[in-house]
Amino acid sequence: MDISALVSPSTVAVRAGVSTKRQLMNILAELASPVVGTPEKALIEGLMEREALGSTGLSGGAAVPHARSPEISKVSGVFVKLEQPLEFDAVDDRPVDLVFALFAPAEAGAEHLRALAGVSRLLRRPEVREQLRRAKTPEALYALLVHRIEASAAA
Repeated sequence: MDISALVSPSTVAVRAGVSTKRQLMNILAELASPVVGTPEKALIEGLMEREALGSTGLSGGAAVPHARSPEISKVSGVFVKLEQPLEFDAVDDRPVDLVFALFAPAEAGAEHLRALAGVSRLLRRPEVREQLRRAKTPEALYALLVHRIEASAAA
């Protein structure tokens, strides 16, 4: 999967001081809004509605929250590394510190599912999570997501 089609340098961040799921969703929406052309409020509502159906927390401290809406113009993603893990009701009950959020148009069923599956597969790999945790800056995270991780996935 081509992660560079989902994220850009402006949609990758390291954040501190996040203590609730709602705060995290606000950050994700803030990063995504300019890229997907949708107001933050609509993105937050979409993320929270999906999360109400069941946690999008994977195992190993990673989560893939996602939202679909007719207001979203294209399948896009944002990646946030939290400095302090956040309780997220993940399947393994571990707190989350690696979050890759996906946003898709309402009609982008197959494309959204392919992106979701690809990101989930990526974040389930322990070596990928470890590389991301060692990165200290958004630039280093972006480089890992787009270049190094994709190269190792293709090998």
